[in-house]
Amino acid sequence: MSKKWSIVLYLALAEFFAMSLWFSASAVTPSLIRDWSLTTGQAAWLTMSVQVGFVVGALLSAVTNVSDLYAPRRIFAVSAVVGAIANALIAFSVTSFAPAVTLRFITGVTLAGIYPVGMKIMATWMKKDRGLGLGLLVGALTLGSASPHLMRALGGIGDWRMVMYLASTLAVIAAVIVWQTCELGPHQGQTPPFNARYLIEVLRERGTLLANVGYFGHMWELYAMWTWIPVFLAAAYGDEAFGMSGTQAASLVTFGTIAIGGVGSFIAGKLADQMGRTTVTSVSMIVSGLIAVTIGLAFDNVVLVTVLALIWGFFIVADSAQFSAAVSELADVRYMGTALTLQTSLGFLLTLVSIRLTPILADLVTWRWAFAFLVLGPIVGTWAMQVLKRSPLAVKLAGGRG
Repeated sequence: MSKKWSIVLYLALAEFFAMSLWFSASAVTPSLIRDWSLTTGQAAWLTMSVQVGFVVGALLSAVTNVSDLYAPRRIFAVSAVVGAIANALIAFSVTSFAPAVTLRFITGVTLAGIYPVGMKIMATWMKKDRGLGLGLLVGALTLGSASPHLMRALGGIGDWRMVMYLASTLAVIAAVIVWQTCELGPHQGQTPPFNARYLIEVLRERGTLLANVGYFGHMWELYAMWTWIPVFLAAAYGDEAFGMSGTQAASLVTFGTIAIGGVGSFIAGKLADQMGRTTVTSVSMIVSGLIAVTIGLAFDNVVLVTVLALIWGFFIVADSAQFSAAVSELADVRYMGTALTLQTSLGFLLTLVSIRLTPILADLVTWRWAFAFLVLGPIVGTWAMQVLKRSPLAVKLAGGRG
């Protein structure tokens, strides 16, 4: 195996391990609701606090150009270890909501040193096949995000705390892998001078602005679905489904719904390098948006709602890496890490709104229609990518394929 693909696969494995931190608490939320007597709003904040922490960490990283001024593998490794400690402390010593949210916020801050930094490392090794490389990375991230749901579906390994400990252990292993193996590749820019104003340039430049708007539309839908699909499925399944309890079935199908997005991300990455990023992202958002509107109509049909959830999971994340690939191709290569970090920070900031709105709408219109409003994201995102496709700047994408 070439050095390039060896590092790419090591990095994907590390991303898979480290990103298990993201949904470790969300996957055991029903147990925490029971043990800590949490409200629905407090349960939502177990995920939202991670989003807030990620946004804060990513914005600080972007403003200070950290991922472009310092060795990315060191940033990744230190972030993964600190995140693992914060996550494990919840299981070790926390018995109430407030300290748990604080530690989840800290975990989110550290994830800002893992996800966008991993994308920068990957991008320096890929050029003509950058869509495939980033698709592989996001696919690994997706599987990592899904893994706590599988742990819970298998019984939580006897105790929700063990889910948290296992996620932290995987994150430490990820730190060791990246520290030892993941150096930057040949497609990196020279170390740039500090330039906080580059954030403004990224948002002003038409190409990166349109790619970011596409990403924002995608993110409006993605994390609200990932956060609330287990609750939606549990409500649809009732007491029993597929020969198991409704809760266990919901956890297992949730794992499949999120994990299948890893396959979608990989396939979309390969197709985007061949057919163009704007085409692949547009198709993905159109399909996922349609399912957001219609999945509630299948609420009473266990088989159909499961099939739709799996299709939704495949398409909803398939386009994710291609927005990042587009920004990496359109931005100043010297500040690629800063541009990617800014993109993800603003995208995750937007998820706070859709994550919080979803349970409110579920109370108002029931789970049959609660996901329908998410279609607003794909509508805006598809528009942005079609405008970018018709722009002269599209020649910079996917080797001129747009």
